[in-house]
Amino acid sequence: MKIAFPFEENNICEHFGHCPGFEVYEIKDGKILGKEYLENPGHKPGVLPNFLADNGVTTIIVGGMGAGALNIFKERNVEVIMGAEGNIKENLEKYLSGNLISKESVCHKHEHKHDCGNH
Repeated sequence: MKIAFPFEENNICEHFGHCPGFEVYEIKDGKILGKEYLENPGHKPGVLPNFLADNGVTTIIVGGMGAGALNIFKERNVEVIMGAEGNIKENLEKYLSGNLISKESVCHKHEHKHDCGNH
């Protein structure tokens, strides 16, 4: 299993599409086997969900994202956990222990400043 986080200074970046890159953790039997960094290839419709799925990501943990990205992740069988914020390692630990619950946090407007509600 590979879990990705939009990354910005050890925290989950608020805007999924505008993050500098993604921290991707490889997990087996609940243990972290490794971590890699994937640079954001660009914020264009459909690029990021396919890029991450093509790199083996099976779960993405984010603050929020647009409906288009969410739908592509679903089509690619990538689990999406929304409403996360703060430190990546803390969120990863919560997820692995079964204590990170997805919240409704879909961005309904596609703007370049963050304006997607509370996430």
